[in-house]
Amino acid sequence: MEDSGSGSGAPGDVYPSYSSAVETAFLPEPASRMERPDGGRDVEETYDLAEYGYGKNYVKVLKVRRDGDRHHIREYEVNTHLQLDSREDFLQGVNKHIIATDTQKNTVYVLAKKFGIQSPEAFSLLLCSHFLYTYPQVTEASVHIEEYPWTRVNSEGQEHNHAFVMCPVAYRSCTVSQRRNEAPRIRGELHGLRVLKTTQSAFRDFVQDEFRTLPDANDRIFSTIVTANWLYNTGTVDFDKVWHTVKECILEKFAGEPKKGIFSPSVQNTLYLAAKMVLDRVEEIERVEMQMPNKHYNSLDLSKFTATIKGGSENEEVYQPVDKPAGIIHAQLERSNKELASRPRQVFRRRAKL
Repeated sequence: MEDSGSGSGAPGDVYPSYSSAVETAFLPEPASRMERPDGGRDVEETYDLAEYGYGKNYVKVLKVRRDGDRHHIREYEVNTHLQLDSREDFLQGVNKHIIATDTQKNTVYVLAKKFGIQSPEAFSLLLCSHFLYTYPQVTEASVHIEEYPWTRVNSEGQEHNHAFVMCPVAYRSCTVSQRRNEAPRIRGELHGLRVLKTTQSAFRDFVQDEFRTLPDANDRIFSTIVTANWLYNTGTVDFDKVWHTVKECILEKFAGEPKKGIFSPSVQNTLYLAAKMVLDRVEEIERVEMQMPNKHYNSLDLSKFTATIKGGSENEEVYQPVDKPAGIIHAQLERSNKELASRPRQVFRRRAKL
């Protein structure tokens, strides 16, 4: 996949390609009292409609760009979600402010055709900006995108011009939400990154009490399926490059250099070092969260089969994969307030209506 370009501007300023503040005089009306549909007297609200909204899920779109013989593709599955300033559709069955979910689906295709698709995050920002600019009754727009992991077919060391294979190492997604008159919240996501190493991992010196049966392990198999998400502090960034950087940080702190690797005293420590490297390398990320569940590979007691096994290779080991139950390790690492105060202030500016 190709990297998308990042924006430019004066030092200290950020010029995102989306609306970070949409102005409107259309404000939500108090809903403590409502007029009944039959024209009767006002009635007091007995219950609060705390969470509400609607949208279109699983809108599939494939973009193909043809540069002569060289073709480029991005395939997405898009979810859109809108919240309106009126609750009449829920409380009274009045539909005049509803942007139909079919309209939202059509919007995905039209904007993909008109503006193209550079990255999941950039397209999500475009959709949020469109819904807020076009429909004054929308108070919040949210978009979630899953990307299908297509890569080029490689034959004899040469990339194919127009043939692709789905061969995921990890899956990519993002979630962008924006409220009217506020900057968007942009969250990059990675999941399904399954990794395993056969040595350079231990787990020992943990709590010893009457409930413990697990022995110390000085050398064990370490395997997990990494899930990560991170919050951006700007919309002017090469989102493709950042996603690959996050994946590289995780793999580097899990595997280490090719010959000797890197020692892991615990899953907790490996997770922390990976998250720290992400913040060290990508200043546009404000906060990163990771999960690393244990994928156990237990040693087997084959002592009853000694006679049968006799003559086998001594350097061959057999393990039993165990999915459940499994430990779950997670943490969220964010920049300190002291560091944030020392950084240049990000400036978000509106752009013209699409």
